Amino acid sequence: MLYHPKWSKAKKLLMSFVCDSLRSRVDFQVINYRKAHDQLGRAVITVDKVEILNMCTITAESEEYYRERDIRIQLNDFSYDSVYNNRAIQEQAQDQLRMEGIYAQYDFFSALETYFNSPIENSLKSNDSLIKILCLLDRRVGKRTLRKMKESISKENTLVQEFYNLRCDAENIY
Repeated sequence: MLYHPKWSKAKKLLMSFVCDSLRSRVDFQVINYRKAHDQLGRAVITVDKVEILNMCTITAESEEYYRERDIRIQLNDFSYDSVYNNRAIQEQAQDQLRMEGIYAQYDFFSALETYFNSPIENSLKSNDSLIKILCLLDRRVGKRTLRKMKESISKENTLVQEFYNLRCDAENIY
């Protein structure tokens, strides 16, 4: 729960970075479930009050479990003895989830931490889709940069492409 006590401050800072053309349309919400065993819930990015990205911890962890199981079946590896193997399988499962845009609330907090503490130029080059999405909404990323990104965006996952298109539409870049 990285931002639990400070989410209001983090949200205020995050909203200060959102470009003018999207400021009234984009919102970030963090919903914590007090009765959940870890008190985590989900983080949500909405556009025009419609959830575009729902980063639910329970969903992500459940999917990760199933992906790890499927990888073990493929590898025919049911020994849990090797810490190295377990970690490699977990990382492979997490990579699959990130490629599909399935995130937990703590992934959002981790991306925020990196985004807030890195220059925008570095964040734009990040391999983390969440950080790229935050950059695409950022006022420090201008029209020239957005135009330059047109080619590289086609190699990104669908979610990043959607946010790129949203920003370009809002800025009238065609």
